[in-house]
Formats: sequence, C-alpha cells, structure tokens
Amino acid sequence: MSDGKLEKMDKDFSPQVDQLLPETESLQQQGKLQEALEKLLVLEKQARMAADQSSTGRILVQVVKLCYEARDWKLLNEHVILLSKKHGQLKGVCNSTLYPRITTSNMTIVLTNASLEQATTKMVQEAMSHLDDTPDMETKLELIDTLRTVTEGKIFVEVERARLTRMLSKIREDEGKIDEAADILQELQVETFGSMEKREKTDFILEQMRLLLAKRDYTRTQIMSKKINTRFFKEEENEDLKLRFYDLMIQHAMHEEQYLNVCKFYRAVYDTKSIQDDEKKWTEVLKNVILFIVLAPYDNEQSDLLHRIYSDPNVSKIQLYNDLAKCFVTNELMRWPKIEEIYGSTLKETEVFSPKDEAGQKRWSELHKRVIEHNIRVIAKYYTRITTKRLTQLLDLNEQDAEEFLSKLVVSKTIHAKIDRPAGIISFQVNKTANQILNDWSSDINSLLGLIEKTCHLISKEEMVHSIAKAM
Repeated sequence: MSDGKLEKMDKDFSPQVDQLLPETESLQQQGKLQEALEKLLVLEKQARMAADQSSTGRILVQVVKLCYEARDWKLLNEHVILLSKKHGQLKGVCNSTLYPRITTSNMTIVLTNASLEQATTKMVQEAMSHLDDTPDMETKLELIDTLRTVTEGKIFVEVERARLTRMLSKIREDEGKIDEAADILQELQVETFGSMEKREKTDFILEQMRLLLAKRDYTRTQIMSKKINTRFFKEEENEDLKLRFYDLMIQHAMHEEQYLNVCKFYRAVYDTKSIQDDEKKWTEVLKNVILFIVLAPYDNEQSDLLHRIYSDPNVSKIQLYNDLAKCFVTNELMRWPKIEEIYGSTLKETEVFSPKDEAGQKRWSELHKRVIEHNIRVIAKYYTRITTKRLTQLLDLNEQDAEEFLSKLVVSKTIHAKIDRPAGIISFQVNKTANQILNDWSSDINSLLGLIEKTCHLISKEEMVHSIAKAM
C-alpha cells in the first residue's frame, strides 16, 4: 500500500493453489495433517503479501476444511486464531478519506487490506458451517468462542459475529439461563450494522425483545421496540415479523396495564392481510380490540377510538361484543348487576377476564370501574343537581365508594361537580367566571334590544296599515 491507495495484486497464485489443494487433501487422508497445513501456510503468506485475495481466501478455507475432515477441533481453533492475527496486522498508512472510522490525531490507520478482509470473512463463514457437526456441546462452545474472539471489533464480519452471538444466546436459553442469554444478545447494536439486511436486523431485534420480556426487563423492552420502524411492516412479505412484533408489544402493554395501547396493537394485528383473510382469526382479534378499548380509561382519544371501532361493519357480526360496545357509546345508564348477568359468563371464558388468573380478576374489576365511570358521566350530562342517596342507587354503590369515584373523575377533569355533604346534594352545574357572566349578560341585553326593536317595527307597521285604511 502506498500514497493512501490499496495495493494491486502483484502476482496471481491461482495455479499454485490449484495444484496444492488436491495435494494437501491427499496428505490429510494419509494422516499427515500437520505437513499439509505447513504447506498451505507457506503459500498463504506469499499470496497474502502479494495481495492475491482470491488465492488467500481459498487457502484459508482449505485450512479449515482439512482440520474439520480430520475432526481435529483443537487444531481448527488454533489455526483460525493464528490466521486471523496474521490478517489483522497493520498493513500501512493511508489518508483519512479511505477508512474514516479509525482516526488518530495525525493519520488514519488501516487495520486490514480489503482483500485480506474478504479472505478472513470466507474463513469465518467456512468455520461457522461446521458448527452443527461438532461432536459435543463443549466443542461447539469452544469453536463459537474462538469465532467470536476473531470477529470482535471487525466491521467486515459484524453479521457473522451477530449470528454467532445469537447461537450462543440460544444455547444459554436452552440451558435455562434466561438472564445470561438476554445479556449476551444485548451486547450487539444491530441497528448500526450497515451490512445486515433489514429483515434479518428486525428479526434480531425481535429476538432481543423476546428475551428481555422473558427476563422481565420491561423498561429495556420498551426502549428496544423504538429501534423498529413500523413502516417496514407495510410490505406483505414482512407480515410474519409484524405479528411477532405486535405480540411482544401486547405482552409488554398488558404487564404495564396500558389497555389503550393493547387495543391499538390488536388493531394493527387486525389490519394485517393474513388475519383479514381468515374469519376465525380476525374474529378473535376483534373481540380483544373491543374488550381492551372498553377497559381503557376514558379520555378524548379513547372515546374517538371506541366510536371508530363500533362503526366497523365486522363488529356487528359479533353480536354480544357489538352490544357491549353499544352500551359504552350510548349515553344511557348501565346497571352493573345486569351487565354481569348478560355478559359475565361469556367474558369470563376469555383469557382477558379468566377468573383462574389473578390478572383476569383484576381486569374484571377494572371493567366494573369503567361501567361506574360511564354512568357518572351520563348522570352529569342529564342532571344539574342530584342527592347523594339517589346517586348511590343509580350507581349500585355505597355512599363512600360513589363519592370516591366521583372525586376521581373531578380530579381528572372528566366532569365538574361539587358535593354538599351536610345537605347530601351533588351539583354538576359549572360555576361561571366573572368574564363569562359579563359575556352572557351582554348577549342577553343584545337579544332584548333586538326584540324591542322588532316590536317597535311591528307597531309602526300596524299604525301605518290602520292610517291607510281610515284614509280610504
């Protein structure tokens, strides 16, 4: 290498390699593996110094093959490390425009020549192809460790390192070491890998998310999910990854009790073509969409989404769930005993409200709260004042619980209410500010003056009609 440019191949060693490969195979079959490897290493050095990338790569692959065929795994590990070190030696100095990633104050150092990088990559790939043929787990782990060592910090084999790391993580997971498996996989930031295909990159991140959920690290799971752009899932060939992603997100949101997000994730699943094409699948997904939207705390977004879901034609095909959604979009009171009677048996058969599950029991309690909150909003809409006793009758609650629910809705600014405890009266009338009172007074005066003017006009009209009649 000179003047910041990569060296061109000085000599083509292809004829020598073509002649040597069969010869080394013959030596290996005769049990002379060491002799065969020595001959390959001599020629490898000559090809490497001459920057003959093709020949160097073939020799490195042959070294791995011979060690594999001889089942000498220890020798294979040793030569992989030896050859990677030789190919990792500094090759020279070039200007900062060639390899801008590795920079010192005065110059940029090239770690490997491009041809040597390709040769090392071929060697690593060849060694990886024999991982499944190792005689036992210990040997396999040693080879994985060797390959991860030689690929560490090398951009040109970042994909191979990622795949090796995933293999190691899977082994640890199968051993029941979930935390260790998750930690191993987290060490790689595949979103920065330019040489990895987007689909494989997404699959890798999904695996990281899965292990984090298994480890119960919900905070990191949320952070990891941000690395995936959901626009990638619009392509039909990526639907399998889309379904995996939203399944993981649903698990996360369920744990965090973010029912509105659960509903949104189920809607994303519902809008998937493969789900829409299967009536049984979309029916189950749509049921969950309805259940979680009614479980979500009331706000403008929840109300808007509930009405849009209810307007879906497919909802009417699931009669019971359609009726449940209708109860929440209609400004009418729902009596909880009646809701339990009509929907209780069916809903408790679902995983969402399963009485066998503590989380299911908790969600059933949440549904009761949503019914009470809906009823309070309806009462606030139709009443300006109501007695505490009457409110408890309408809500099927005792006085303390009714007051507690009412207070929560007032604090969240869902409704406006004031409680007069001594009198036992609740007022839903909003007290107006001084400016609002003045504006209303001004509006009323304008209306009154308008009526007076209109009356004067009608009187003048009548007087004119009578005066004309007298004149005739």
